[in-house]
Amino acid sequence: MARALVIGALVAAAFWVYSIVDCAVQHPTRHRGVGKPAWIAIVVLLPVLGGILWFVVGRARATQMRAPKAPDDDPEFLGSIGTISDQDERIRRLEEELAQLDAEDDLRPDGPATPPTSSAGTGAAEPPTRSTDPDDDSRGQRGALG
Repeated sequence: MARALVIGALVAAAFWVYSIVDCAVQHPTRHRGVGKPAWIAIVVLLPVLGGILWFVVGRARATQMRAPKAPDDDPEFLGSIGTISDQDERIRRLEEELAQLDAEDDLRPDGPATPPTSSAGTGAAEPPTRSTDPDDDSRGQRGALG
């Protein structure tokens, strides 16, 4: 009888130590119910019962955890970015705004007005000069068409 009691005590102690270590090394996202420090306290303060509770209630299995998805595989992400027609509409509006800005630049006789030059002692920068290179467009951008 004493022999069975000693063996039972050793098994209970080994189970208690194993459940403490298992609870401590698990990633915090694999703890269900309460946080990791609370589970460690439960397992330590309730030696066998705490270990049983940890394995039955507190420990989430790896298969129950949600695996991360790539953005193109995640329907929630795809639903949040809007439809392609929304993107097409935004691109169309931006192109219209750019066309209006180009039209405003074309209406100016000599391009954008240059700020007045500063006197030599003030330390202000001189305005940029227009390039005379034949490959540059009216705004001084090399290789641009039209």
